[in-house]
Amino acid sequence: MHAWPASEVPALPGKGRDLRIHDTATGGRVTLDPGPVARIYVCGITPYDATHMGHAATYNAFDLVQRVWLDTKRQVHYVQNVTDIDDPLLERAARDGIDWTGLAERETTLFREDMTALRMLPPQHYIGAVEAIPGIVPLIERLRDMGAAYELDGDVYFSVESDRHFGEVSHYDADVMRALSAERGGDPDRPGKKNPLDPLLWLAARDGEPSWDGASLGPGRPGWHIECVAIALDHLGMGFDVQGGGSDLIFPHHEMGASHAHALTGEFPFAKAYVHAGMVALHGEKMSKSKGNLVFVSALRRQGVDPAAIRLTLLAHHYRADWEWTDRVLDDAVERLGRWRAAVSRPDGPSADRLVEEIREALADDLDTPAALAAVDRWAELQHTEGGTDEGAPGLVSRAVDALMGVAL
Repeated sequence: MHAWPASEVPALPGKGRDLRIHDTATGGRVTLDPGPVARIYVCGITPYDATHMGHAATYNAFDLVQRVWLDTKRQVHYVQNVTDIDDPLLERAARDGIDWTGLAERETTLFREDMTALRMLPPQHYIGAVEAIPGIVPLIERLRDMGAAYELDGDVYFSVESDRHFGEVSHYDADVMRALSAERGGDPDRPGKKNPLDPLLWLAARDGEPSWDGASLGPGRPGWHIECVAIALDHLGMGFDVQGGGSDLIFPHHEMGASHAHALTGEFPFAKAYVHAGMVALHGEKMSKSKGNLVFVSALRRQGVDPAAIRLTLLAHHYRADWEWTDRVLDDAVERLGRWRAAVSRPDGPSADRLVEEIREALADDLDTPAALAAVDRWAELQHTEGGTDEGAPGLVSRAVDALMGVAL
């Protein structure tokens, strides 16, 4: 599966700062020191509907992580998956009377277009669950053969008790885990499971549903968590720098994925930092495909909204914050974009050297985008009220905003 085209990242003078970011597993900030090549895995979409603002906010956060790393003169090895086979996809296709593969292809294409418009840097490896199945099956067989998985009526489950580190990503108690498992695709009440929290690794073939060769597992399809583990281990290995996604993936997805990897390799940790973006709400409730309360990136683009304004709307909120989409927040971003573009369109202006460092400092401090935007606002206001004589300043501001925040002025 191919990703989307990369926009050019302008080069800036000097060098950025190492990223200090909130790690869910430790509950505090950690300073990431990836070495010359930073490794990041971000969980991708299940393509049964278009990209909404909750998706965009998540991918914006991890695009910023990459940009901070690139500014420190590191290379970035970024991997993202597409869950192109899952129950919600099959259910939506059945509801709409269309082929599930066509639905997945259509929505994945639209996602790529949205990411391109928003200037999100693409992954080096963009892997669909279906194409990963040949690599997933041997991992499940290995877990079963080592006693970390078991069969139940033809299905295969992972035993969470096989990982002594289980629970160390979320730190939730058993009652919360059980409730979230039921809410987010698990089956804690299924009779015969060794532990209600044990997640599915392999679903045996069901009548009327697609299935694949599972070798000794029999025909079927993979569970959700093992998909990401197989892709991450194949392309990044253990101990990569950041596992990213929305905060709704903390449990069960990232907790279970970590345990799968620990059991498979005998190594710890799966990722050095677990980083999670907040949720975006509409009308008081989290945007959710199941609820249908969505604002789509593609719909805004069709209405003529500048993608740079959409991105500024996202940047106005700290990535870990939960916030609500309103017409007002978009109007504010449109107004800010206009002020910034007017400021950089002049032939000269006040020196921008300190501004570049302020943006770098803000982003290195747990991706503090509101502080970064405020710094640019101050420069733009100074340009408006006093001006300046530095002929290179407007161009430097434009390059910095693009390179570090992905907004093209």
